[in-house]
Amino acid sequence: MTEEVFILAKGNEKTIEKVVFDENVHYAHMILAENDFVPEHYSNSTVYMTVIRGRLSVALNDESARVYDAGTLLKIPFNTKMNISNGSESALEIIVVKAPAPK
Repeated sequence: MTEEVFILAKGNEKTIEKVVFDENVHYAHMILAENDFVPEHYSNSTVYMTVIRGRLSVALNDESARVYDAGTLLKIPFNTKMNISNGSESALEIIVVKAPAPK
């Protein structure tokens, strides 16, 4: 078998999976339950964030939070302050890709 296969978690409980973390790309899968959040931090690469289900609430730098629905892809620049949380009453599921991979 030439390809590598990765199975992503399913469910509604808080899950943060580092699926692929190599020298090329960081690919993470996250599920946040109602009222869950990711601690404030700065992006250490360009971040591509895809909302798979639910509503993503994200405040960048000193801006007010914005809410994004499923089917939205965000591109967040390097060294941006991020506050990420679940903006809905159901589970939020996102894919986070960092490219190039942080060093």
